[in-house]
Formats: sequence, structure tokens, C-alpha cells
Amino acid sequence: MGLNVTLLEDSFALVAPNGDALVETFYRHLFEDYPVVRPLFENTDMKQQQSKLLASLALVVANLQNPDQLVPALEEMGQRHVGYGAVEGYYPAVGATLLKSLAEVAGDVWNDELQQAWSDAYDEVTKHMLAGALAHAV
Repeated sequence: MGLNVTLLEDSFALVAPNGDALVETFYRHLFEDYPVVRPLFENTDMKQQQSKLLASLALVVANLQNPDQLVPALEEMGQRHVGYGAVEGYYPAVGATLLKSLAEVAGDVWNDELQQAWSDAYDEVTKHMLAGALAHAV
């Protein structure tokens, strides 16, 4: 995938102990900055949704060195998100929110190198999720 896997793994290990704060921060920023996505979550148990997000992040980071397992999981996730009403135009909002939330929770540890590494990783995740969404539409 051409990602800085070590940096991603190490930085996630730093924020993972604050995982609850990370996902709470994520959804707070998402709904404040991009209220258009709020209706997707109207009938959602947000505690459960936060747990799913944290588990998804952990899955991605744990499998960065195993693309044969990660890519199909991301494609399947993209297929599921079609059913939730997610559209391609929401992916940049989610990415920006993720980076903002990681930076907030990481605090002084966050720097330009981490920003770039996570941005690159999110771009890869998006590519595979959208491929899954497209396959679902066919």
C-alpha cells in the first residue's frame, strides 16, 4: 500500500487508550462540521456506533501489513455503507473529521508527519471502500 505502517501503528497505539474520547470527538466534530450526514444516524445507537468505529480503526491498523485480509474487509465495509446511505461525497468529510479528531486526542504528539501518514492511509481506505460500494451498485 505504500503507507508508513510503523508510524500509523505507533501513533494509533498512543491514541487507542483514549479510544472512547477519540470516537466521541469524531462524531461531535462530524455532526458540527457536516450536519448533512446527521440523518444517516437518526435511528442509530451512538454508543454502539462509536464502538464500531473504534473497532474498524483497530482492524485497519492491525492489518496494514496484511493487505490480502484488509482490502476485502474494506470493500465489504464499503458495500455495507451503501446500505446506510453513505455516498462518495461524504468520504472527504469523514476523512477531515478523522484527522481533526486524531490531532485533538493526540495533542502535542500530532505533527505534519502524522497528518500525512493518516491522510495517506485514509485515502487508501477510501479507495477500497468505494471500490466495494461500486461493486455493490453493479
